[in-house]
Amino acid sequence: MLRLLTVVLSVVCLTVQVASARGLIRDAEIEFALRQVAQPILQAAGLPGSTRIYVINDDSMNAFVGNARAIFLHSGLLIRLDSSDEVQAVIAHEAAHIANGHLTRRPAAARSSQTAAAIGLALSAAAAVAGGAEAGIGIAAGSASAAQRSLFAHTRAEEASADQSALRYLAAAGTDPQAAVTVLKRFEGQEYLSAGRQDPYVRTHPLSRDRIRAVEAFAGAVTPRQRDRSAVDYWHARAVGKLSAFLRAPSWTLRRVGRDTSEVAALRRAIAYHRKPDARRAIAGIDALIAARPSDAFYHELKGQFLLESRQPGAAVASYARAVQLAPREPLIRAGLGRAQLAAGRDAEALRTLSAARSSAPSDPSLLRDLATAHARAGQNGLASVAVAERYAVLGRMEDARIQAERALALLPRGSSGWLRAEDVLSAARQRR
Repeated sequence: MLRLLTVVLSVVCLTVQVASARGLIRDAEIEFALRQVAQPILQAAGLPGSTRIYVINDDSMNAFVGNARAIFLHSGLLIRLDSSDEVQAVIAHEAAHIANGHLTRRPAAARSSQTAAAIGLALSAAAAVAGGAEAGIGIAAGSASAAQRSLFAHTRAEEASADQSALRYLAAAGTDPQAAVTVLKRFEGQEYLSAGRQDPYVRTHPLSRDRIRAVEAFAGAVTPRQRDRSAVDYWHARAVGKLSAFLRAPSWTLRRVGRDTSEVAALRRAIAYHRKPDARRAIAGIDALIAARPSDAFYHELKGQFLLESRQPGAAVASYARAVQLAPREPLIRAGLGRAQLAAGRDAEALRTLSAARSSAPSDPSLLRDLATAHARAGQNGLASVAVAERYAVLGRMEDARIQAERALALLPRGSSGWLRAEDVLSAARQRR
């Protein structure tokens, strides 16, 4: 279920509207697809499997590393790059910054509360509430401050080092290193523009003609290993196709796909009809995709989203349940099932589903919102306040988090799991004061 997490409290389904503020897009299919694209690169870089790729809803071209487990790509970059090779080239460069230790000098600066507040990074809350790559990433993704650009900016020496490492990763992954040259040439000449007219990528990744020549020379000397790229190309096309269909106007998408009968074109067409809205054609389109790939959890999930947003929660529950059955380890899909169960009035089931999803995705604000609703409907007001406090903390609204955590502490048995979670949020909130 494609969702935009803004840096304010609201969580918006992109099928309904796109918020004006930048935010993090959370979608199980897109994140899975980008993992398939990134996996050969991350493996070549020696990075752990926990390193994730996240998409920011921003039309500009940019990419950066949030921490050792999170690489961020702007939606504008993904949509404009022409191939999976080019996306892998960007991922390889950012992975090189991690593997080469370029982040080690930054945490000290980010830890100060003043810097964290300016950037929007809820670092203390992230450590207390969840940890890992997901914690606080919605806040990091949403900030456009000068402090953030300074924190994530790299030196020319770091860029040269990352370029050479990235080219080796590309060759090891069976990707043409010339893709890195193609990406850099997209930004060529921008160093002569005023800062306000440059793509953010150029402001954080110093670019020069000398750098491009060095990459061209190195790429020409590296031979990629032979590898079947069909799976990488397929998942890249699905990720970009879905992202584009949700972000661009439905009329644009329908004109673009025309009479194309390919799978990705059919996916884009179904999404466009849903957004018009034309529920009959949207459901017919997704049903055709499911008929062709009956074991594809993401198509069943998308049908669940179409049905839920078309005010058919009972039918949506069935589609989401099938998706969960096919992909039991995808917490965002499980969260969608819980949301549909809430809408269908199946509150007890929703509480069980959302509680299970939270254990795998403890820092998803949308899930925490729904979990709070489920607890409240069950009369568990203390646990509802804990979930609200955690949601505020992940979104960086630490004063609101403190208020809700204190309320939870007054309602819950001392030492219980919910009480301890509230205590963690309260501690994080006090550190930010």
